[in-house]
Amino acid sequence: MKDIVIFASGSGTNAENLILHFRNSDIARVSRVFCNNPKAGVIQKSDALQVPVFIFSKDAFADHTVLNELNAMKPDLIVLAGFLLKFPDDIVREYAGKIINIHPALLPKYGGKGMYGMHVHQAVYDNQELETGISVHYVNEHYDEGGLIFQQKVDVSRCASADDIAAKIHGLEQKYFPKVIELLLNKEE
Repeated sequence: MKDIVIFASGSGTNAENLILHFRNSDIARVSRVFCNNPKAGVIQKSDALQVPVFIFSKDAFADHTVLNELNAMKPDLIVLAGFLLKFPDDIVREYAGKIINIHPALLPKYGGKGMYGMHVHQAVYDNQELETGISVHYVNEHYDEGGLIFQQKVDVSRCASADDIAAKIHGLEQKYFPKVIELLLNKEE
């Protein structure tokens, strides 16, 4: 059984979806959620699904507390699901090829520092893009520049707002993110 660790900062809808998806899996399980925001919705969602949560401060990245926690667990995959801090280089090096992120656009478009959530959807809307999508990629030392694993497009030409785009992207995330993780973990065997 493979262990997945999720890092999240927000409401936790993707984390919840992954926990539920792998709950009865014989491939993997979500063994812990790491959260840097003590008020994040992901904490209550994880608690309700009986997945332990490790709440940490930004300083815990710098002083190796987070790295030490990860090393004690030895996860097979680290999944960023709405995690807003830049991952420290020491963790990226230690877990090279084992950290993935989901981005709410078709990278390389609308990636980089400050491009997350509604900031991305608003930019897509403001630029009158006809399509957008999701990108699952490996995490490296730079925001949204790791190797692409998977992309899925969606038509947004008839979306009347950034909120409409966000709803379409959320649907893609819920449908495809668990499947991509499953394929990755199966490939490792």
